Amino acid sequence: MDKYGLIGYPLGHSFSVSYFNEKFASEGIDAEYINFEIPTIDALPEVLASNPELKGLNVTIPYKQKVMSFLDSISPEARAIGSVNVIKVTNKGDNVYLKGFNSDVIGFTKSIEPMIERFHKKALILGTGGAAKAINYGLKSLGLETLFVSRYERPGTIQYKRITPEVVKEYNVIVNCTPCGMYPHTDTCPELPYEALDDHNLLYDLIYNPDETLFLYHGRKQGASVKNGLEMLLLQAFASWNFWHEDK
Repeated sequence: MDKYGLIGYPLGHSFSVSYFNEKFASEGIDAEYINFEIPTIDALPEVLASNPELKGLNVTIPYKQKVMSFLDSISPEARAIGSVNVIKVTNKGDNVYLKGFNSDVIGFTKSIEPMIERFHKKALILGTGGAAKAINYGLKSLGLETLFVSRYERPGTIQYKRITPEVVKEYNVIVNCTPCGMYPHTDTCPELPYEALDDHNLLYDLIYNPDETLFLYHGRKQGASVKNGLEMLLLQAFASWNFWHEDK
């Protein structure tokens, strides 16, 4: 039986496990999808050695960047983004060959593109991790100028406390790539001047649990267009399956 899985820490409830195992059951595919909750990325070789049936892995927080040094090759797109969240595993004799891809950018770009209007020229990206890097790549590919938002003073970023009403009017697309507002911490949201939002703003949250985060709720109340990360997740999973089976 083929195996697929997810590496990350901590994992908790995983969308991927239920999605792929349901897919395998409904399509009669002889495979299973497993969570590999590893406390350090250095445990990856052990996971591979203990599971010779592995054909593919998804990668989540905090290993999307750290995993890159373990790979034999990386797709040009994933290398440009600087983040990998899909690994194709190929056994060649006694050797295991690992190729990295990024499905975040595919899922996000396809999901947000229909919502982009001609007046959406600039975007704020909340967060600076692996997902934020993919979102930056995707937004730029759609022709938007981007600015990262961080809690800390970093080159090429703006701090939350410096985001004024004028900033959210200029950067009228705002994408949350942080876990702020995710279950069970549903009473939190990124610190922004929400009262300055209007129907020219587009708020997109990578979080899908809860369906409507406080970030999206505040945006919707001000007339902004809003969307959560569920469709992106489904599109990512579809892209992962394609990457695992490329050249077959």
